[in-house]
Amino acid sequence: MEQISQVLALEQTAQVLGKEPIVPFAILLVVILVIPILFERLRLPGLVGLVFSGIVLGPSGWNLFHTQSPMISLLSDIGLIYLMFVAGLEVDLERFQQRKKRSLGFASFTFIVPLTTGILVGRFFGFGWNTSILIGSLLGSYTLLAYPIINRLGVVNNEAVTITIGATLFTDIGALLILAVCVAASHIGAFSLVKLITLLSWLTLYSIVILVGFDWAGKEFFRRSGDDEGNKFLFVLLAVFLAALGAQFIGIEKIVGAFLAGLAVNEAVGEGPVKEKVVFIGSVLFIPIFFVDLGLLIDVPTFVQSIGVLKLTLFIVVGLLASKLIAALLAKLIYRYNWQEMLTMWSLSIPQVGTTLAATLVGYRAELLPLEVFNSIIVLMLVTSTLGPLITSQIAVALPTSVVAQTASLTLSEQKLKTTPSDFSIVVSVNNPQTQQYLVEMAALLARQANGRIIPLAIATAVAHMDAPQLEVSMQRSERLLAKATVLSRKLGIQAEPLLRIDDAFAPGISRAAREQKASLIVMGWGKRTGLRARLFGNVIDSVLWASHCPVAVTRLVESPKKIQRILVPVENLTTSTLQPVQLAQMLAEANQAQVTVLNVCDRRTSSSKIAAKRSQLALLVSKLALPNPPEIQIIAHENVAQAILQAARLYDLVVFPFTRHRTSSGGLAINDVTTQLASQLTCSIIMLAEPQRTQTPTLLTGVPNSTAAV
Repeated sequence: MEQISQVLALEQTAQVLGKEPIVPFAILLVVILVIPILFERLRLPGLVGLVFSGIVLGPSGWNLFHTQSPMISLLSDIGLIYLMFVAGLEVDLERFQQRKKRSLGFASFTFIVPLTTGILVGRFFGFGWNTSILIGSLLGSYTLLAYPIINRLGVVNNEAVTITIGATLFTDIGALLILAVCVAASHIGAFSLVKLITLLSWLTLYSIVILVGFDWAGKEFFRRSGDDEGNKFLFVLLAVFLAALGAQFIGIEKIVGAFLAGLAVNEAVGEGPVKEKVVFIGSVLFIPIFFVDLGLLIDVPTFVQSIGVLKLTLFIVVGLLASKLIAALLAKLIYRYNWQEMLTMWSLSIPQVGTTLAATLVGYRAELLPLEVFNSIIVLMLVTSTLGPLITSQIAVALPTSVVAQTASLTLSEQKLKTTPSDFSIVVSVNNPQTQQYLVEMAALLARQANGRIIPLAIATAVAHMDAPQLEVSMQRSERLLAKATVLSRKLGIQAEPLLRIDDAFAPGISRAAREQKASLIVMGWGKRTGLRARLFGNVIDSVLWASHCPVAVTRLVESPKKIQRILVPVENLTTSTLQPVQLAQMLAEANQAQVTVLNVCDRRTSSSKIAAKRSQLALLVSKLALPNPPEIQIIAHENVAQAILQAARLYDLVVFPFTRHRTSSGGLAINDVTTQLASQLTCSIIMLAEPQRTQTPTLLTGVPNSTAAV
């Protein structure tokens, strides 16, 4: 009786959920928020948890959600389009251009070999040629889930890694083209050579219109829109859905149009706040719902009870792993990579998430892929998304960081960075009276060390009319803040040139004033970045970081900078960009007769010889600064970078580190910002130094902004 009552209760709950759409949507939000966090605590990808949630909530589990729910279908379709658009938007075209011939070579290997394998598996299990070819194309693409790992290890610039990243462009395009042809063939019925040529002609014309037309329209619209991020964001969304509609109009799948739209606006959007907002909305809402919907479609009883499905799944998983390994081996033999590089290429090309899942769902809905193949591909995704990053973290540790080659190629101006330029100027934002004193003190210490000047800056936000009372009140407040900053600067013995600026908002006012004053550095106070509004729309700091032409020092000072005696500089990658935080820390140290320690955290499995090599490489890199008092070099082997830095920081008064943003994978569900995590847990003073988005060479202490760094 108890079991019967439980079943009846579940049925009643399902009826309530079916009548009230807002209830299942609320449940979806809870799942999206909680489940990925729980699975990541278990060291499993968050997307695995979302698919598992779909299985539990769907017909194979509690039957709370139905696959035919109009709301879930709509949100899932948006997530599907969004997933492929983000895949195109996050293609690293610049990295692809660096090694495009070898990227094309590896793409051919890692696409053709799995394609052939998939066709053979499909034919072996009795599927038709159309279905078998589609299965093969699903195995050809891959998703760079392990990009954050190789970025943390500092091996992104390794040639084998670079061509693996670049090859994703070809594999994604290849998979989508085959999908478009296979689905079109199933719709047309009798498929002839004439129909194939006609379809390819329409597809070629459509691709040219999207790639050329949308690229031109995007650049023109962005140029004319100025700083209006809202209109830019809406333009990007409009481009996505227009491309999807255009694809359906000529008879191909809408995900092909979404991917092409991502490629088309890639350059126009660039690495800026608009791209961050577009990716954020998709990664926190629509794409997760797509993964939950995939779980709803999985028929667990059929999968478990059928020996044939288990056999098919085993063949597909083993075939994918073996074919990707063969492709990496061919690249090793032809391009003469070592075994670590080959295995890294293999592990990076294993995960089957973004394009694979999108094409699988389209093929299943078009009745090209039977349910057993759909289930097998989902299992393939679960296995490869877990196995690939795990192998990468084990193998990529042994890859060389190439820091010696990088430092050897430094230009003369980079090797002889001056610490006392005559025109060194610092713009200090003094709009917050609570942080004003310590900010001015820190800027004064830096300016005194460099024989420069400071520019206290206050922004009065503009309104419709220049004689509005609100503007008058804002200007009076700004004048009082500037007067206080001027008095403080005079006491510190530093030349101050206060500047009052009327602008539309704080962020553009700061970045524009800094550019007009040819500032060498911008100093700002730390602001909250944890709220939903800050994450979605960004704050003043985010906007300044994206727009500034010079480095930005975002500070949170718990005591006077004049009391700082011990400074820690954690460096993630041994590259020339490491010089910027070290330079800043050394200037503060010389002003206070303090000691600087440069810290690098490596993987716990790193051998003692590799640690010694890292220490030598880091010392060589720092020696390029020709500092009078070289900093102490410290290497720590630890499994958790953030925890290692937090433990080490207990002995220091100040931590200076770069403000970094980690790129997401094309199917990523979250943007991990280790910098924000550290800033929220550190109890000492911190300085986060952000370089300009287009900086090519270090410019912090040269006194003259690099022309290539101007935005």
